[in-house]
Amino acid sequence: MQEPLLGAEGPDYDTFPEKSSPSPSPGERTRVGAPQNRRVFLATFAAVLGNFSFGYALVYTSPVIPALELSLDPDLRLTQTQASWFGSVFTLGAAAGGLSAMVLNDLLGRKLSIMFSAVPSAAGYALMAGAHGFWMLLLGRTLTGFAGGLTAACIPVYVSEIAPPRVRGALGATPQLMAVFGSLSLYALGLLLPWRWLAVAGEGPVLVMTLLLSFMPNSPRFLLSRGRDSEALRSLAWLRGADADIRWEFSQIQDNVQRQSTRVSWAEARSPHVYRPILIALLMRFLQQLTGITPILVYLQPIFESTAVLLPPRDDAAIVGAVRLFSVLIAALTMDLAGRKVLLFVSATIMFAANLTLGLYVHFGPKPLTPNSTVGLESVPLGGTEQPLAAPTNYLTLVPLVATMLFIMGYAMGWGPITWLLMSEILPLQARGVASGLCVLVSWLTAFALTKSFLLVVNAFGLQVPFFFFAAICLANLLFTGCCVPETKGRSLEQIESFFRTGRRSFLH
Repeated sequence: MQEPLLGAEGPDYDTFPEKSSPSPSPGERTRVGAPQNRRVFLATFAAVLGNFSFGYALVYTSPVIPALELSLDPDLRLTQTQASWFGSVFTLGAAAGGLSAMVLNDLLGRKLSIMFSAVPSAAGYALMAGAHGFWMLLLGRTLTGFAGGLTAACIPVYVSEIAPPRVRGALGATPQLMAVFGSLSLYALGLLLPWRWLAVAGEGPVLVMTLLLSFMPNSPRFLLSRGRDSEALRSLAWLRGADADIRWEFSQIQDNVQRQSTRVSWAEARSPHVYRPILIALLMRFLQQLTGITPILVYLQPIFESTAVLLPPRDDAAIVGAVRLFSVLIAALTMDLAGRKVLLFVSATIMFAANLTLGLYVHFGPKPLTPNSTVGLESVPLGGTEQPLAAPTNYLTLVPLVATMLFIMGYAMGWGPITWLLMSEILPLQARGVASGLCVLVSWLTAFALTKSFLLVVNAFGLQVPFFFFAAICLANLLFTGCCVPETKGRSLEQIESFFRTGRRSFLH
């Protein structure tokens, strides 16, 4: 007899029981063994190569802005205003990509939308590699941003829909992991290659992603939503392996899709089981950006050059990239063990301490020995207070590097990968394509506002002010996690959706 999808004990109905049933259903046993099938990992790897390109493109400006400020070509030499636009226009492109995903995600499907992103990505890198004027740099940066926004909305949904529940947390962290690896690759190559060749190198992962995805199946849930049942069954069978009994899992997905066979209407959108998960996902993406991750990554090397640091700023940026990669690996390994909420609490606490330390160091600590020319970051002390100049061997100047490493570590352990994972987990199926695009749109519009205003705030009030603001946001993230975020560890997408349908007032466990 088929077990119910939801657990219940006595009069107190608990959609997410604390302890799993001692006798799992045949379908559940199938899903436990499914990770032994490597095909789902191959499909995930093919998809998240798009996130590698996204991470690579996001931080492209970190080594390139300083190089272009010293360019001998007057058509390419960046002023402070141009550097600000070059750094921030990527986020506008990403917002447009998120907006397009609201249509493409359900029109073309998850897989084809990811493959489509290769077109603007390849064109953008080509424009930057062959740039002869500032407009080519801006257009190339916008196109790579568009591709990044599109993949940011489509890849987490694709991965969550093909992954077995028991490893969905680990696989759900791979988009962020690959984005971090892409950023680290850019930092490392930036130590070796000139800026034009950095753009050429960005074409490689795009090509490999397109080739691999052409052999991968589409999401079974998407295929069922389009009435392509036999193709969906073949897709699930390929993902789980020939020996797996997929009948229970397929029937659960099919039943859920049939209940939501139509697009969400405005009347349905006012229902709590629809708007509550969408609102939670939107607020998580909004608060994630307000921690300051995008401006810090975009202006990482200039920030180090505007503070007294012991090591060369380019080396500092590469070290931070390596720490970020290590931290995401920790999150991927512990997400299905510790749970999402625990990591979110730890993440916000670490980021708060790091941002507060950076703000205090900039305000009270030593200044660099030479004026900084990069993007006009803070050039004079605030309030006329004379602060000591830093000697090259003063180990106090390790504080910016260590604090930034802690910030990146905290972000990469929780609020980086988990916000993307939860977005793909909690959004209702009938609105998943549109809602995920809306989340990316909100995220990158917020990122643009922060990235564009970051330099203005720094020059007007000092570099410490943004860090104090980011620290305050991290405190708000702690409250939001405790009050609003559900624990989804070990639950199928159908169970999570049923959780919101019960109308429970509290998500605390």
